[in-house]
Amino acid sequence: MKRLFTISLCLLGLTLSGLAQSAARKSAPPAPDKAYLQKIWDGWSTLDTANVAKFYASGPHTFFDIAPLKYGSWQEYENGVKGELSGYKSAKFTLNDDAAIHPHGDLVWATATVKEEMTTKAGKVEMGNFRWTVVLDNQDGKWLIVHEHVSEPVP
Repeated sequence: MKRLFTISLCLLGLTLSGLAQSAARKSAPPAPDKAYLQKIWDGWSTLDTANVAKFYASGPHTFFDIAPLKYGSWQEYENGVKGELSGYKSAKFTLNDDAAIHPHGDLVWATATVKEEMTTKAGKVEMGNFRWTVVLDNQDGKWLIVHEHVSEPVP
């Protein structure tokens, strides 16, 4: 009888453990796809940082941008970029076909080139492509950017 109780207890423990793991897997969101990455750039196309803030993790994270160089948090990045974007009246950013997404547990890193078309307030149209590397972290069921690197090729 004691042996049957022990075996039953072990089976119950394994069953509960399997259910807990299954529930944990179901709660994790699917990895970001190209459409999700394009939504980030659609937000940037509005030239309003409020439209992309929801994609960035708060707190101390490193973001490298074309100018000036480096930001130590989303708040710092947001404040700095507002000044850079203030000289433009419109923008369109399109993720190119070379986007590569690499899921790794609760982290995803992705690389792509992005086509840009921006119009200054003076009416000058600027076009080109730049490189984008991004690391996203699954935080409370949302994929948030915790590291980003944007750079343009040197002519």
